[in-house]
Amino acid sequence: MIDINLIVVGKIKEKYLQDGIDEYLKRIKPFCNLKLIEVKESNFFETDKNLSSEASLILNYIKKDDYVVTLEIEGKMLTSVELAQKIESHYSYSPKTLTFIIGSSDGLSDEVKKRSDYKLSFSKMTFPHQLMRMIFLEQIYRALTIINNRKYHK
Repeated sequence: MIDINLIVVGKIKEKYLQDGIDEYLKRIKPFCNLKLIEVKESNFFETDKNLSSEASLILNYIKKDDYVVTLEIEGKMLTSVELAQKIESHYSYSPKTLTFIIGSSDGLSDEVKKRSDYKLSFSKMTFPHQLMRMIFLEQIYRALTIINNRKYHK
């Protein structure tokens, strides 16, 4: 079974989002060991200070040999099938844990971006980072159903 880490900044405040996240975590469980790691969102008055503080928390959870994918607006956009192929290809050729990172409302620090092995974008639009967590988990579930030839993807 594959291992995926998802490092996210901040706590979910809205019940409807938490319910959706819980549903996708439940659906993912038969296919993958997914570890959801929440780090504290910083609330300084300076964006750079927030990003630096969050970066140190994020980087503490990344192992030296993890393959890191950051979700960034500047990243490469993939279809659901391409994401599934990327995940499947990774685990076909590498034992490294796949670690995805979703930043805070301020984004990600340059330090975290430099640690990234692949930059992934879901859109040129900006989404609330809490909503992005649920959208991302749905796409991981969709990718896993594609990889395992299960009915869900259209």
